[in-house]
Amino acid sequence: MSNTVVVGTQWGDEGKGKVVDLLTAKADLIVRFQGGNNAGHTLVVEGRQFIFHIIPSGILYDDKKCLIGNGLVVDPEVLLEEIKGLKEAGIVVSPNRLSLSDKAQIIMPYHKAIDLAREAAKGRDKLGTTGRGIGPCYEDKVARTGVRAVDLTEPDTLEEKIRVNLKEKNFYLTEFFGAEPLEVQPILDRYLEMGETLTPFITDVSVELAEGLKANMKILFEGAQGTHLDIDHGTYPFVTSSNPVSGAACTGAGIGPGQLHHVMGIVKAYTTRVGAGPFVTELTDETGDYIQERGAEFGATTGRRRRCGWLDLVIVRDSARLNGLNSFAITKLDVLTGLKTLNICVGYELGGKRIDCRPASLKKQARCTPVYEEMLGWEEDITGSREKDQLPEQARAYLDSIEKITGVPVSIVSVGPGREETIMVQNPF
Repeated sequence: MSNTVVVGTQWGDEGKGKVVDLLTAKADLIVRFQGGNNAGHTLVVEGRQFIFHIIPSGILYDDKKCLIGNGLVVDPEVLLEEIKGLKEAGIVVSPNRLSLSDKAQIIMPYHKAIDLAREAAKGRDKLGTTGRGIGPCYEDKVARTGVRAVDLTEPDTLEEKIRVNLKEKNFYLTEFFGAEPLEVQPILDRYLEMGETLTPFITDVSVELAEGLKANMKILFEGAQGTHLDIDHGTYPFVTSSNPVSGAACTGAGIGPGQLHHVMGIVKAYTTRVGAGPFVTELTDETGDYIQERGAEFGATTGRRRRCGWLDLVIVRDSARLNGLNSFAITKLDVLTGLKTLNICVGYELGGKRIDCRPASLKKQARCTPVYEEMLGWEEDITGSREKDQLPEQARAYLDSIEKITGVPVSIVSVGPGREETIMVQNPF
């Protein structure tokens, strides 16, 4: 048995969906443990593209069980739309194939209204949230006023929570932002309707995991976003509202740390981020445009153009430490094909001194300049490579440098978007 956690090592969008899809072939249970529908996982399977926001991407295997953990904030409307979309694609999602934790927090219309009103009020200083109510929902969780999935099965509980919450939320929306108030009954009616449909899926995910462990099942834990969007360890305040680091798999799914055996960090072969925040290796020139266009770097959830830059191993090393990484999966290596020279950031210079970790201060981060190691690029098409030794010498050297500088071995290399366009050096299962 080798239970594996998959996490992003950058600012999200590293290609976790494809890696999870690959590893799912050897897993029995696939668990999403944090985040909400502000993240999207894009997969290309047999020429068809699938985008997942809440359901673990392992759902594409008809003999696997997927679990949505208590660490998530779930928009029931989005979840039901995903189930419907999969059904239209010929993939039936039943309670035998998908469970929703009864303790997961539920995103309400007032969360989205507050999210949008805040961003609009901030203007140029906005954080760049997706406006999907993720942050406000997590706020209510911590404030102990949140609606949980189990509440969708108890009409009286749900009505009371909506009425109490709307008194505060409507005051905030109307008096502070000048926005329109929300009414109780339409929200209650809609959420009771959705709750009736979702009730068969709602269960105690922690208990399901315990039963799976007793049966010696292999469990795959799937995070959203990336380590440097972590609310504690990321580029605060330009972060998400949850913990995408590997340790959150325990709290977000209801399992003990001794049951996690392998932590795999997903590293895009270059660096991207969506929204505002520091980005030391960002490229605003033709090379950045080249990477953006070849990599089709647009957010799966928002459609926003991603900022692109050279691979930053300072933040990747930080991620290796924060997550206790056992191996890397390198994604989108093929995007770098055609560039004559490549740069890898191996450190930062700040005030004339070399530093090897990202500083907490945003002001200091803004003053950091990258220390690069230059390498030769390659011209050959690598999408047909299935073994590491089939890659051009320069591509192998690039991978070797990542291993040497970080001290973490590479176990998977993605050379294209399709399932088959992968080099599997070592499967953690």
